[in-house]
Amino acid sequence: MRPARQAGRRSDASSQAPPMINRSAGPEILRLIDLLSKLPGLGPRSARRAALHLLKKRDQLLNPLAAALADASAKVEICRQCGNFDTVNPCSVCIAPGRDSSVICAVEEVGDLWAMERSGVFRGRYHVVGGTLSALDGVRPDDLNIAGLVERAGATDVREVILALNATVDGQTTAHYITDRLAHLPVKVTRLAHGVPVGGELDHLDDGTIAAAMASRR
Repeated sequence: MRPARQAGRRSDASSQAPPMINRSAGPEILRLIDLLSKLPGLGPRSARRAALHLLKKRDQLLNPLAAALADASAKVEICRQCGNFDTVNPCSVCIAPGRDSSVICAVEEVGDLWAMERSGVFRGRYHVVGGTLSALDGVRPDDLNIAGLVERAGATDVREVILALNATVDGQTTAHYITDRLAHLPVKVTRLAHGVPVGGELDHLDDGTIAAAMASRR
């Protein structure tokens, strides 16, 4: 009986032993991978490859990237006028000479502002709304910079507000809401046309895009 009790004790002790943790890297590297995996378009596997590449290219990439991130964190601000990111406030776009102050282009995010600037087709002022209204995600008007847009649109020299919001359900809902908020002002509210992209073939387009193209025909 005594050996049986000893075997049982050994069995209980082995069942309570902590599991073995197989770690192929130290906590610093694992934290780097975890942070990289939070970037858009990077999953855990892509983050591991990126981390390995950075570690292999420490002098050429890792150290300069770390310095650039620290510099950006210390110096980049949100523009108090349009909401753009820059190291000067107001931002370089807002203080640029020759821009048309009578037209404001409202966009969802800073990335949309940069895309408009890359195209070179707009020379007015911008306003970053900061997202879209979403009942599912709990995003309300007070969570966005819509009040700031209404205030800027009320200036005497503003004659048009372009709603360059994405052609999504939430984007169009936000556009309708902003249009209603601007209804009392003597400004023209327009939207970007949606339809067939340059080089697009009708056979490859969805029904909604074709319908939008027909409605926006000229």
